[in-house]
Amino acid sequence: MRTFRSKKGPFSEAPYYEKSEIETICLDELAKVNLLPKQPEPIRIDRFIEKRFAVTPAYEDLADGVLGMTKFGPSGVQEIIVARHLEDEGSVAAERRIRSTLAHEAGHGLLHAHLFVLGKATQLLFGDHSDPNAPKVLCRDVPIGGSSAPRYDGQWWEFQANRAIGALLMPKPLVDLALLPFLVNRGTFGGKSLDSSKRTDAEDALARVFDVNRAVARIRLEENYPQADDRQLTL
Repeated sequence: MRTFRSKKGPFSEAPYYEKSEIETICLDELAKVNLLPKQPEPIRIDRFIEKRFAVTPAYEDLADGVLGMTKFGPSGVQEIIVARHLEDEGSVAAERRIRSTLAHEAGHGLLHAHLFVLGKATQLLFGDHSDPNAPKVLCRDVPIGGSSAPRYDGQWWEFQANRAIGALLMPKPLVDLALLPFLVNRGTFGGKSLDSSKRTDAEDALARVFDVNRAVARIRLEENYPQADDRQLTL
């Protein structure tokens, strides 16, 4: 991880993580609390938060457009909160959106807690800015127009936390195993790649196996194996 001076946002200094670093951090943290399965299955993200940060996710009424928030104090994560309307909805899609929100907030905890502990945060991002002793907060907004596409507006901390969603809910080694039925042999050295004719089926399978919404599975697949790219599978 490298750092750079930040002219935007709540931090005087910003960390820069390579994609591989986020993958490794999330894998290692899941393994440390014995929540990295040996076979593809849903990650117990709520239990991960409880064991890793010693907090139990709560459900509260949040401002319009806010799905979740993480409160930080001098010792790190103090609270992780999810919008109550997601819990009240009770649908499979809403339950999976809760899982994505929890993973996003856990990403903030893993990647950004040190900024609050070290006093790198210069302002609050949510709520009352008048109390300097109040917990500092990072929150996750609903994308503009309700789209599944991420919205960053220069918010590198949100981009990094979104990267953690896939890394936590769909760890690379488990995705490799889940995709075996959709791989084909390519080249003379026995390399395998994703059969483009089975991409839709692969997305459906990943969503079902890891209990995530289709959009999360699609992004995870696309960021590691773009449709226009015929390289070996890198998930």
